[in-house]
Amino acid sequence: MSDDFFFIEDDDEAIPEELGSWKVLIVDDEPEVHAVTKLALSDFILDDRRLEFISAYSGDEAKTYLRTHNDVAVVLLDVVMETDNAGLEVAQFIRNVLDNHFTRIILRTGQPGQAPERSVIVDYDINDYKSKTELTAQKLFTVMIASLRSYRDIVVIEENRAGLEKIMDASADLFTSRSLEKFMRGIIQQLASIMGFSKDAAYITNAVAVSRPLRQPSSRELFVFAGNGEYAGKEGKRLNETIPEDAYQLCQQALKEKRIIFGEDYVVAYCYSKHHKDSLLYLSGIPRKLSETNMHLLKLFSENVQLAFENVLVTQEVESTQREIIERLGIAMEGADGGGNHIKRMVEMAELLARYVGLSERDIVTLRLAIPLHDVGNAQVSSHILVKPDTLTDEERFAIRQHSEFGYQILKDSDSPTIQLASILAREHHERWDGKGYPMGLKGEEIQLQSRIATVVDVFDALMNKRPYKEAWSLDKTVATLQGESGRHFDPRLVKYMLENIERFNEIQQRWKDS
Repeated sequence: MSDDFFFIEDDDEAIPEELGSWKVLIVDDEPEVHAVTKLALSDFILDDRRLEFISAYSGDEAKTYLRTHNDVAVVLLDVVMETDNAGLEVAQFIRNVLDNHFTRIILRTGQPGQAPERSVIVDYDINDYKSKTELTAQKLFTVMIASLRSYRDIVVIEENRAGLEKIMDASADLFTSRSLEKFMRGIIQQLASIMGFSKDAAYITNAVAVSRPLRQPSSRELFVFAGNGEYAGKEGKRLNETIPEDAYQLCQQALKEKRIIFGEDYVVAYCYSKHHKDSLLYLSGIPRKLSETNMHLLKLFSENVQLAFENVLVTQEVESTQREIIERLGIAMEGADGGGNHIKRMVEMAELLARYVGLSERDIVTLRLAIPLHDVGNAQVSSHILVKPDTLTDEERFAIRQHSEFGYQILKDSDSPTIQLASILAREHHERWDGKGYPMGLKGEEIQLQSRIATVVDVFDALMNKRPYKEAWSLDKTVATLQGESGRHFDPRLVKYMLENIERFNEIQQRWKDS
């Protein structure tokens, strides 16, 4: 990647644009206190942000404002107002009722004896305590600097914590697309936080844009892959519909020139790629100039994040290939009985029923992968028997029943959780709730839950669709059969969930009709 940083229309004499403001709530029943405070701090600036003053003249008024505004940085709080301890009640309200431990509270009192400093600071989680007589303009400036820096650092720590939480949460199941997006959001939130861009400055927005779809190398269109702040929830949207036109043009320029480019209040960082189309990091709400440390962090991020991203994509591609092979093998097995889209319907219905039952996301993914192999034992059964339209002889019926054990023997020795479950499904999907199934005559919860799910969706699908030995049944007739076999052939709980949501199962049937 190029070491160059490029600033558009750079002007050394330009005044940096201020990034929002620090909210300061003045709570005091004396109007002159408000006026003097605002005058003393009128030229205050920290991190290119001025102070925004909000006035409250009673404790109740302060509580009303704080209920709907959680972005107050500092509260300058009088003790005695409508009551002798109204200010302390506001402090308690902030910490205990609102559970706000970010806002810095500076207690100002004209009667220090009424609120002893040591007990007040400890009992009410006050950050500073000043007598109005000692709070000169210089001291007010000093205490404001200290309080705002403290507030800023606490917010940065919280942003780091939230970003780390996203990363850790996503890492548990990183190879699903949803977790990958969450992982990337966590990383860019961490980056913005480390670089000092608090969301309170102008609600920092981050987005990683990747060329999509990745499987179509000819595509040059950019899409948002993951976003925070303003771009949260815009994953999958075209980049040119998401950011301003001038920013979009810089994105194209950064992509073409392989640079990090700075705009008015945003930066576009080119992320080098070895295998897929190159990606971009877009951050808005940044200062006009960045420190050398921040530039180094940004460069380090852009050089390495795409490599980590692509390692995950490679793993996803391997898993996707495995899934496709399993699905195609399952479809090949179903081809013998003219099932058409039987496997696709079973996979979707099994997932739907598994969600109603409350299986974990990981178990649902494994079930989806394993379902296509439930009839793999048919490979060792004569195709003549499988498609026979007439009544089967006892010998033929026995041969068909053998497919459950055949399937189990084919799959049982695998170390893969997916293949292990598939072996169980192959063996148990003809067991019955009442114990009259085969091959082992298992009963009730002796049958694994996933196998019970496979059983009911398999039979439902067979009844609803044409087979060599029968015509397709109506939904009403199929539902009546499910009701009649609840507690006999099928787990009654699963039948209950299916019947309560029968429209959704029927929609799957209609969407994947056999040709």
